[in-house]
Amino acid sequence: MNETKTYKDLGMLGADTALPASPEAAVLERITNPTQEADYLIRLVVPEFTSICPVTGQPDFAHIVIDYAPDEWIVESKSFKLYMGSFRNHGDFHEACTTGIGLRLVKELAPKWLRIGAYWFPRGGIPIDVFYQHGERPKSLWVPDQGVAPYRGRG
Repeated sequence: MNETKTYKDLGMLGADTALPASPEAAVLERITNPTQEADYLIRLVVPEFTSICPVTGQPDFAHIVIDYAPDEWIVESKSFKLYMGSFRNHGDFHEACTTGIGLRLVKELAPKWLRIGAYWFPRGGIPIDVFYQHGERPKSLWVPDQGVAPYRGRG
């Protein structure tokens, strides 16, 4: 993680930036939380997340919803978009992708609370949804439902 920067200092903002080769190579930039005196929720939604099945090499698809209550830092959105895009050629199981994203965000941002709902489309006829949470939700924090219906196929 880069040290504290202003928008003017961020290397990716406003510049052409290639998709990182892997999640490990991706740089997540953070900026100072502009509203540290209040608990609030940030929701990041990635409705077209893709990764690669490590067994078959076929693409996997998910709708990912990340909710977090920031403390000192928030993630810079372009670096987050590039980080999530870096999974397109990354081979890993649903569980490893989901928890890896959560652990990386916790490491980089140290949020008060974070949860991820990863709603994976069927692989072999079975949808696998993976959920991760870090910390205790602040009592005063309003957290809406993630709004993703369970997979029902054509039913």
